[in-house]
Amino acid sequence: QVQLVESGGGLVQAGGSLRLSCAASGSKFNIVAMGWYRQAPGQERELVSTILTSGGRTNYADSVKGRFTISRDAGENTVYLQMDSLKPEDTADYYCNAMTIGGRSFWGQGTQVTVSS
Repeated sequence: QVQLVESGGGLVQAGGSLRLSCAASGSKFNIVAMGWYRQAPGQERELVSTILTSGGRTNYADSVKGRFTISRDAGENTVYLQMDSLKPEDTADYYCNAMTIGGRSFWGQGTQVTVSS
């Protein structure tokens, strides 16, 4: 089992920045990838960004490329999402995800991000 705890959401004006954090605990040594997803009201959950635990390869949704940066502190088993130049359309609940070597997927409880225009 992997437990994920997110933090860092909040209310920000358009053009501002927020940094989300996701701390992993439990069977964290089996994690091969971590990432962030988001879900806006009435919409499906969508991928924002992922990072591989081995090698650090990253992936971003086209809508956030150049504005968001995912990073990982291996020693602390924490993943960060630095969000700059935020837009109102970035408003959503953001969820941390961890994928294990066995193909199991774990989710955090979510953190709300609201960007005002």
